[in-house]
Amino acid sequence: MRKINYPFLIFVLIILILAKFLIKNEYYLSIVIFGMFNAINASCFNILLGYTGIISLGQAAFYGIGAYFAVTVAASFGINPMPAIILASLFSALAAFIVGYPTLKLHGHYLAMATLGFGMIIYVLMNEMAFITGGPSGFLDISQFKFLGISIYGEHSFYIFVAIMFFIFTVLFEMFDKSYLSYKLKFIKESEFASKSFGINIFKTKLIVFTITAGITAFNGGVYAYYSGFISPVSFNFNYSIELLTMAIVGGLGTVSGGIIGAAVLTALPEFMASIEDYEMILYGCFLAVTIIFLPGGLTGLIKRITGKNASD
Repeated sequence: MRKINYPFLIFVLIILILAKFLIKNEYYLSIVIFGMFNAINASCFNILLGYTGIISLGQAAFYGIGAYFAVTVAASFGINPMPAIILASLFSALAAFIVGYPTLKLHGHYLAMATLGFGMIIYVLMNEMAFITGGPSGFLDISQFKFLGISIYGEHSFYIFVAIMFFIFTVLFEMFDKSYLSYKLKFIKESEFASKSFGINIFKTKLIVFTITAGITAFNGGVYAYYSGFISPVSFNFNYSIELLTMAIVGGLGTVSGGIIGAAVLTALPEFMASIEDYEMILYGCFLAVTIIFLPGGLTGLIKRITGKNASD
């Protein structure tokens, strides 16, 4: 059992603090905030694919469920944002359990197609249920975000909240990586037949991981909704699931730093290449192809070869 990599966590904390004091431009600060949202989602995707071998193309749906459920419940029943976000997380986890119970019995591209179908269904519902979601025009009635009675508004105050949330999740992901569960999941990914021979309940383990990551993704989606102040179905379509897949693979599957590095690179890069915004998905595809062919360990693997040690160990 490996020890928690405290230098890695301290490095992440220092970067977050430096970004707060060095980035004065609110636009660039917003990019960092979106990068942290993407990093949490990509890390959850990494746990599914990189650790467990679950190919889920419906993660954007759970992100959207969290966003829409949180703001809808808060607006309809007048409850505070944070309890609404927690309820959204629990609801998404329940939805993942219901969806995962039949689909996780599938393998390979059959599982990918099943989760893709779920994502498409949720996307259609977001568009068609205009009386709840606002339809293609989006949801506008989003109240001001408050936490412990403190109003959080604007890029700088939201940066502090999201950075704290991101760091807490990073610590939890690091603890997970060094836990027995991560070894158990990687064992399942390597050989389900061998895992069964050791008495591991593969289906139950996969279902638990699928449910928990959906809940975390939905929680992240709820906070994202209050930060953006406006949500529409286009933010939670199939393309976003592909982006998460690309972030996880480019960063490095099966590592804590993989989702973070991949999200940082692929969130910032399009902003510096705005002239080719219409070809963003082609750019993601090229990154994915180059990584699979030349960098099977992702950027984390490249860092490992350069420094002689794993970026998250």
